[in-house]
Amino acid sequence: MDKSGRKVSDEQIKEWLSELVCGDGFPYGYRKLTVCLKEDYNMAINHKKVYRLCDEMGILRPQRRILSRHPKHLAKMDTVDGSNQLWEMDIKYGYIAGTDQFFFQLSVIDVYDRSIVDYHLGLSCTAKDACRVLKNALAKRSLGKGMKLPKIRTDNGPQFISNLFNNAVDELGLVHERIPVKTPNMNAHIESFHSILEGECYIRYEFKSFMEVYAVITEYMRYYNERRRHGSIKYMAPNKFYEAFMSDGVKIKEFSA
Repeated sequence: MDKSGRKVSDEQIKEWLSELVCGDGFPYGYRKLTVCLKEDYNMAINHKKVYRLCDEMGILRPQRRILSRHPKHLAKMDTVDGSNQLWEMDIKYGYIAGTDQFFFQLSVIDVYDRSIVDYHLGLSCTAKDACRVLKNALAKRSLGKGMKLPKIRTDNGPQFISNLFNNAVDELGLVHERIPVKTPNMNAHIESFHSILEGECYIRYEFKSFMEVYAVITEYMRYYNERRRHGSIKYMAPNKFYEAFMSDGVKIKEFSA
């Protein structure tokens, strides 16, 4: 829990640990990481829990070199003037009151047309799930090797720094950018989507089961992509704007992201 008594999932804590270890390259052991979690993230947590999570992630000090196997591309601002140029991926956590469980939604958004190209919804979210979502997203947009492919931008969550995910990115021929620690503005479009998702969907329900979560969010995602109008894309729904962009050349003003 955090110091206000709010429950925090293990996956969220792992993401913060990844940021501390990989983002700034802290040479800290689990005891100092415990202090960082308490001071930087307002957590009420003991060193034994931090040790267990670090062990699960494979980031205890002797193993840290493993995380640098793939070169790290830091995100930088680029001009975006069309679909399939920049995609952002991130995970949002929700709570099921009826079963006292967290659920996870991993989504990939096209920053130009605002479509959620693909997403995962489950009681866990692993690097394998992130790979599957990415591959499905490319298939839905009929994109493959030899074509101009979007850059993939993520934070430093454990799913995205894993060898499994980075091997998949390499095999697909993609460039994977990771944002610097504590710069959520570099992932602004997926963060904005998460705010919309929270305000229009999650907050309206006290979920009793994962079956209810799945039914409610699946319907909301259809609404978001197919019917929800966005002022930033000519007051069109994301999927309709994408179709118009691809067929009729409908455009919005280029922007930096």
